[in-house]
Amino acid sequence: MDIKSIRTDEELNSALLRIEQLWGAAPNSPEGNELDTLAMLVGKYEDEQVLIPTP
Repeated sequence: MDIKSIRTDEELNSALLRIEQLWGAAPNSPEGNELDTLAMLVGKYEDEQVLIPTP
């Protein structure tokens, strides 16, 4: 598992594809831990990069 910070939309797309591959992994398994980590990194990137207009 070689996980890095997500800094670009290309890296985001790669992370999302990997999440799809890992979906359903057993909790606390290496794959499950990778899934959890990627999900947190994607959430952090989206919080920082995706602007939601206020009504």
